[in-house]
Amino acid sequence: MSRKGILLAGGSGSRLDPLTRIVCKQLLPIYDKPMIYYPLSVLMLGGIREVLVVSTPKDLPVIRALFGDGSQLGLKIEYVEQPKPEGIAQAFRLGADFLAGEGAVLILGDNIFHGRLDSFRAALAREEGATIFACPVRDPERYGVVEFDGEGRAVSIEEKPVSPKSNHAVPGLYVYDGQVTAIARDMRPSDRGELEITDVNREYLRRGELFVEPLGRGVAWLDTGTPESLMEASNYIAILEHRQGMKIACLEEVALHMGFIDRAAFDHMVSALPKNSYRAYLEELPR
Repeated sequence: MSRKGILLAGGSGSRLDPLTRIVCKQLLPIYDKPMIYYPLSVLMLGGIREVLVVSTPKDLPVIRALFGDGSQLGLKIEYVEQPKPEGIAQAFRLGADFLAGEGAVLILGDNIFHGRLDSFRAALAREEGATIFACPVRDPERYGVVEFDGEGRAVSIEEKPVSPKSNHAVPGLYVYDGQVTAIARDMRPSDRGELEITDVNREYLRRGELFVEPLGRGVAWLDTGTPESLMEASNYIAILEHRQGMKIACLEEVALHMGFIDRAAFDHMVSALPKNSYRAYLEELPR
């Protein structure tokens, strides 16, 4: 099934104040690249070429200036304003025209995934239903939490529970079929006044159409919503890049690797970059 991507880069970033007084958190640096590069690279590695970026009226022009229409990366990027944050599932209402009834991959702009994304590709191969992912964490009360029965099937999902029924959090990457727009349209806000993504997932669970894929020990999931986690993510990326000599979430390299652009287009794009270590890395990629 064909799917389009939604990259949600809204919110106030209050936990990162004063860093976010001038620029949104999704444009803060994670080592050598803006944070937003990392979730966009995940969509690209899943073969997603049509992407809607959702952000605030203040921040959207800056993000648009960064990516343009995406054609230089072989993408088609569109933009829509989020007047005020009203929950993750609000993205499906704002993106209803963009999706036009097609399936969707929603990724949060402050979530970083690194490693073998086999479970993500397995989710993209499903024709129907929804797929969420499960990752063990030490502080599940901060996230949506999925509970499993003795046979490993999901039986409940709770949003930020006081007493979590498991330690498996649901990270900010979701794969849906074409039903998701209608489900989000008919939702009511929670007691927090938000359109909860957990309620979307509960509806798929009620219909018997929710799949839960464990991320596995070979995948790192980093949530960069606090100063501490922001620094941890930068250190993680820096260590890997220095050790391996390969960049993570280098969009130009991903576009070439995925066949979104040919070598001539890649070389033209690289030639326009400033002469620095980032450009030098791209110029040294095998031909």
